[in-house]
Amino acid sequence: MSLYALVTLLLAYLFGSVPAGVLIARLYGVNIREVGSGNIGATNVLRALGWGPAIVVFLFDMFKGGLAVLVARALGVDGWLLGGVALAAVLGHNYSIFLGFKGGKGVATSFGTVLFLDPEVALFGLAVAMVVIVLTRYVSAGSLTGTFTAWVYAAFSGRPAWELVVLFLMVALVFWTHRENIQRLQQGRELRLGEKVEKKPRYP
Repeated sequence: MSLYALVTLLLAYLFGSVPAGVLIARLYGVNIREVGSGNIGATNVLRALGWGPAIVVFLFDMFKGGLAVLVARALGVDGWLLGGVALAAVLGHNYSIFLGFKGGKGVATSFGTVLFLDPEVALFGLAVAMVVIVLTRYVSAGSLTGTFTAWVYAAFSGRPAWELVVLFLMVALVFWTHRENIQRLQQGRELRLGEKVEKKPRYP
C-alpha cells in the first residue's frame, strides 16, 4: 500500500471517529455511554434526550461518512481506495480512537458513505428500513433489513466488484454491532421507537 493510500485511509478513519453522540449528550450533562443501551448513536440519544439532539447526532454521523467520501473523490480517489475510505470512516465510528476503540453501530455513517458512493443503493436501503421501522417500531430491525436489502439490490443491479465487497463488509459490520439487538429481538426485549430510558447525568 502506498503512503498516499495509507494517509487517505487514516484521515477517513479519524474523521469517522468523531463521536457526535458523546459530544451532544455532554452538552446536556449526560454521559450517553452510561444511558440505556450505552450506544452513542442517534437512537439511544433519542431515548435519552429527545428528537432534537437525536436528529443532530444522526445528521452529523451521516455526513461525516459522506464528507469523507466526497473529499476523497474530489481529490481524485476512486475505485477500491474510495471504497476503503468509506469503510474506514465507518470503522472510525464503530471503533473510535477517541473512545478507546469503542463506538457506535455504524448505521448512520454507513448510510452517509453509501449515499455519496451510490445514492440509488442508499435510498433503496433507506426506503426499506423506513417501511420496516414504521411497521414494527424497531429501529434495529429496520437498520438490519435496510442494509442487507441495499446490498442485494446492488448485487442484482450490476455494481462493480469493489462496491459490492465494501457494501458486504458494511452489512457484516452492522450485523456484528447489532448482535445483542438481534438477541433481544428474538427474546421480545428490544425497545421500540419512542420508548424512553432513564437519564443518568455524569458530567458536572
